Amino acid sequence: MLLSVALALLVAQAISAVLQYRAAEQRREMIAANGLAFQLVTEPRFDFRPNSHGPDKAKRGRWQRLRVERTSQDPLKAGEVRDSEREALLRTILVDQGIDPAKLMVVTRRVANDDYVMAQSRGRERTERSERSDWANGRMLVAGLQRQGETEWTVARWAISEREPDQLGALIGQTLLLYVVLVGGLALLLRRITRPLAALTRRVEHFAATREIDGQIEPTGPDDTRRLIMALNLMESRIAALLNEKDVMLGAIGHDLKTPLAALRVRIESVEDDTERAKMAASIEDLSRSLDDILSLARVGRPSDPLERTDLSALLASVVEEYEDMGEPVELGATQRVAMALRATWLRRAMRNLIGNALRYGERARVSLVRQGNEAVITIEDDGPGIPEGDIARLMEPFARGESSRNRETGGAGLGLTLARAIAEQHGGTISLRNRNAAVGKPAGLIAELRLPLD
Repeated sequence: MLLSVALALLVAQAISAVLQYRAAEQRREMIAANGLAFQLVTEPRFDFRPNSHGPDKAKRGRWQRLRVERTSQDPLKAGEVRDSEREALLRTILVDQGIDPAKLMVVTRRVANDDYVMAQSRGRERTERSERSDWANGRMLVAGLQRQGETEWTVARWAISEREPDQLGALIGQTLLLYVVLVGGLALLLRRITRPLAALTRRVEHFAATREIDGQIEPTGPDDTRRLIMALNLMESRIAALLNEKDVMLGAIGHDLKTPLAALRVRIESVEDDTERAKMAASIEDLSRSLDDILSLARVGRPSDPLERTDLSALLASVVEEYEDMGEPVELGATQRVAMALRATWLRRAMRNLIGNALRYGERARVSLVRQGNEAVITIEDDGPGIPEGDIARLMEPFARGESSRNRETGGAGLGLTLARAIAEQHGGTISLRNRNAAVGKPAGLIAELRLPLD
């Protein structure tokens, strides 16, 4: 915002400076034209002062008392070019004074090239030669007027100065002053606004990562910003209270459900029919696992165990080894040694869920670990039918499955991917699913990628 306003101000000041400069130039031209017209009409003895190029502003040449020249010769010298714009301006002024020129010419000439002026200055003392040399290098306007019915020319002269650097310096100084005042004031204002916003941003990021209400910022800044901070603090407190209530409620539900489930396990032993007893035991086990998944999903956002620096490749190898010991077709592919801060228990749970899905739907799982830039990428591939592209995002939601049944044999309650994604987000990472060889038309397996940012 500050850069945008500063740029707009710079453009506006540049336009203003150009307009002021042009107005000053027009005033100079009007003064010169009116001065020439006055001389041509009244033919006075006038003061002539050419501009000096010397560095000392106190010595810019002497005033010359000159008469308007009357001559029968054409005042235009060989090689000189008439100034048509100034001639038109001067003609307009003379016509307004009731003079209709028969001939009119205006040229710009160096003082040293004007015989009449130089002849008037030759009588000066020897000590003034250097000063005359300075002003002789100046320029002047020479206007010649021949009235109707006359053969003589009336020649007037007007000394013109070089464009003064003071004028440009004043414009630059004015621009810089306005720039410092306005941009400086705006910078202070924006700083007063953005400083609490920056603190607010950091606070939101911290709360999103930890869900802790400790360290809430004090409302500062403009009224709107203070109200925003107060509203955020209130919202954080309400969210934290809701999360605590949720944890208490889920803990109570878990306790209340696990106790009767344990009692049911004991009571089913009295069932004489082995088949019915086995079905009842399987149902109880299914309920227990679903309950464990729900409680884990509820706790994953507020982990109690700290981050510990762990060798991710060794952790992944140990998970694969567990499946190999159970005779499951899990293959550990290429891995790179990656050490990072993580919660090993939770991450092990996420990898088990992903590998379990690959075995359940894709018959086998191939696991690998590579480092890509500033990320560790764990890849699990299977040889199953894949997932329709339109269902991939839906399957990451709680209780969503690729088929309608929620039996453990065909996929469980649909919380595995959701829990794995929550664990990845707990570590600042992401999980993505894509079909292998999807461009061929028929998926040939699914690829799950778990990306974790490195320290």
